[in-house]
Amino acid sequence: MIVLVTGGARSGKSTFAEAYAARLGSQGVYIATSPVFDEELRERVRRHRQRRERSPFSWETFEIPYDLAGFLRRLSSEPAIGSGERVVLVDCLTLWLSNWLLRHEREQPMEHTLEKVDELVEALRSFPGTIILVSNEVGYGIVPDNPLGRMFRDAAGIMNQRVAEASDQVFLVTAGIPVELKSRAFRL
Repeated sequence: MIVLVTGGARSGKSTFAEAYAARLGSQGVYIATSPVFDEELRERVRRHRQRRERSPFSWETFEIPYDLAGFLRRLSSEPAIGSGERVVLVDCLTLWLSNWLLRHEREQPMEHTLEKVDELVEALRSFPGTIILVSNEVGYGIVPDNPLGRMFRDAAGIMNQRVAEASDQVFLVTAGIPVELKSRAFRL
């Protein structure tokens, strides 16, 4: 099962995704996609780790800033340890996307980044277990004042659409309230 959890910054996406993972499985694999660049981010990562460590749900954490599709393919061939369902949580897709945009900033960044999105969607569709992906809705704000910012906003919107299309469930979290969208989607 593929689950997309999206919403604005500080909306409660990660907290909801972690709690939902614990409800769906007996053990978790947490994939962090953000490189740690500064002290503020280091402190944020520390608080997230402490929250998971206090949870009765068992988490194994991996830092995967780039090769998310490759890691999921490798993980899908490994059996879960012990009995029960292993749930994979990726937090977050928009940071992973920005890693790729910045890596290819000088040479066709949108084309290369969307190729990585397509590779990820293919890996998601073939993943044998439950995977929850956290992403940000970035298109609700103002139009960025620079080309890279606009490219990021556009790529994030395209990525979220492609991942949502492949997902079994899609949640929008606003003010800490998750609403399941896919079952309510209007079909043309």
